[in-house]
Amino acid sequence: MHRTMLRQPWLIALGAALAIAAMGTAYAAPGEAPTDEEALSRAIAFETALTAVAESVSPAVVSIQVEVNRPQTNALPFFFGGQGRGGIVRGGGSGVIVRSDGFILTNNHVVQEASRIDVRLQNGKSYPARLVGADSATDLAVLKIDARGLPKVDFASSERARVGQFVIAIGSPFGLDYSVTTGVLSAKGRGGIGANEIEDYLQTDASINPGNSGGPLVDLHGRVLGINTMIIGRGSGIGFAIPSEIAQRVAEQLIETGTVKRAWLGVSFQEITPELAAHFDGSIEGGALINAVVPQGPAEKAGLQAGDVVTAVGNTKVTEGHDLLRAVLRYGVGERVVLEVRRGDVTKKIVVVTGERPSEDGPQSRDRGTEDNGMLGLGLEELTPRLRERFGYRGEGQVFVSGVEPGSDADRAGLRPGDIILQADRRPVRSTADVRAALRDGKALLYIERESHRFFQSIVRSR
Repeated sequence: MHRTMLRQPWLIALGAALAIAAMGTAYAAPGEAPTDEEALSRAIAFETALTAVAESVSPAVVSIQVEVNRPQTNALPFFFGGQGRGGIVRGGGSGVIVRSDGFILTNNHVVQEASRIDVRLQNGKSYPARLVGADSATDLAVLKIDARGLPKVDFASSERARVGQFVIAIGSPFGLDYSVTTGVLSAKGRGGIGANEIEDYLQTDASINPGNSGGPLVDLHGRVLGINTMIIGRGSGIGFAIPSEIAQRVAEQLIETGTVKRAWLGVSFQEITPELAAHFDGSIEGGALINAVVPQGPAEKAGLQAGDVVTAVGNTKVTEGHDLLRAVLRYGVGERVVLEVRRGDVTKKIVVVTGERPSEDGPQSRDRGTEDNGMLGLGLEELTPRLRERFGYRGEGQVFVSGVEPGSDADRAGLRPGDIILQADRRPVRSTADVRAALRDGKALLYIERESHRFFQSIVRSR
């Protein structure tokens, strides 16, 4: 088979550097504007750099067509396709060749539940593909085609990528194969979107549309910074890619074993808002607030507690919750991790031996009580044995929120009927009187259990 070679990375880097340098000289000293010819030549130099990258990377980008034998598919919006005959849904996306012997990285939602997968290369050749493995937590999957000597991509370090640098997205939006769009890296470390269990996205304004899923987001050296995965439907020019640091590790494990094992502490966490910080002793400048510790998990065995604030992992400073997630994911299963933890006004070092991250089960629903006792708009009721049986609740909580008055302080704090109040101002709650006592001064730090999650929430009287 004819081997398609990618352009040498150093040539691409040289072209990009010359183009950027040329653009810089286009802005001469104050009052010395370049001539029209000079400006045009510099623009052409930059254009040449972009086209060189696109021409170099495109042979390693593939178009993926899938068939799903069901009336509807749970695929995400970036799965481009429609209803076929006989209950078959046909759609597609993009992928990128990561090994010359036919291993292809794409999004899990592109191939999820597919009964047939076909891959088309830029040279027009098509191959049936099989699923090697998938990781729903990051929405990544690896396919294999029976081919050798294929062009492949190299990965860049998304950790070293700089916000504002030029990026190029390549893929098959709406089935239009090998479309190229350009933009900049808009932000790093985006999370809280709710699409996947592990979220640590690169944000870009390079145009990404349905069908781009699984295609590469590359830098001006032609190296992959991320795997394009989704957009925000209500936003224009807001797309997201899975960082190369995550994508490369997942791809390597899926190729090797078909599964992914990642480090796990056994905690959940939340951001520290100014309202929450005011309830802790001393000043807190950043960190991840631990709001739940899994029983018998690595963190509990090491002595971590709900209410601890993690300020560093090894030599990596933690300024927000996602910093903790990113730092831990760099470790392997069974490795020792040194955490810097603030507990009250004391800072200590805690060593945790990581476990293997389990799959998360979906939250369970419960019936809700309804009664308003008029305390900052917060209705409370004690969990009697009968109510526990009715709700199917087996936890240690004793008091639940039976009602929230619309527009009240409790409503503005985000409390909901059915929330279980475990602590008030860091003290266990055994009766409604404990919550009332904490709220006597018009404010309190509540520790809440909501379905399968626990978190801290500040409530303050506004009038």
